[in-house]
Amino acid sequence: MGLTYVDGLVTGPSGTSRAVRFMVDSGAKYSLLPLADWRAIDLVPKRRMTFALADGTLIDRDVSECHITLPQGGGHTPAILGEAGDEALLGVVTLEILGFVLNPFNRTLQPARLLLA
Repeated sequence: MGLTYVDGLVTGPSGTSRAVRFMVDSGAKYSLLPLADWRAIDLVPKRRMTFALADGTLIDRDVSECHITLPQGGGHTPAILGEAGDEALLGVVTLEILGFVLNPFNRTLQPARLLLA
């Protein structure tokens, strides 16, 4: 399987925006913004959460909220505030909030089938 990347724009509470290239990670719950990106848009921690890595290691990270705009659309989403060396990730919570899914066959984002019931 290949990796899928999507270019987006993240905006913080002050209205400052920054272009970010996200790796779409269908195994990640939350999206992650690298240190330089979340600082540039003036995000502040709102809570601290524990996350499990693929190897089972537990890490604690701060979480905030931002607006993410992708070519397919945008909206507000929680975002992990990354630390040095972290890569920008687009997780499934953000995809669900925006109404998208990752098509595993052609590795593109497409509208999700949204159920009300």
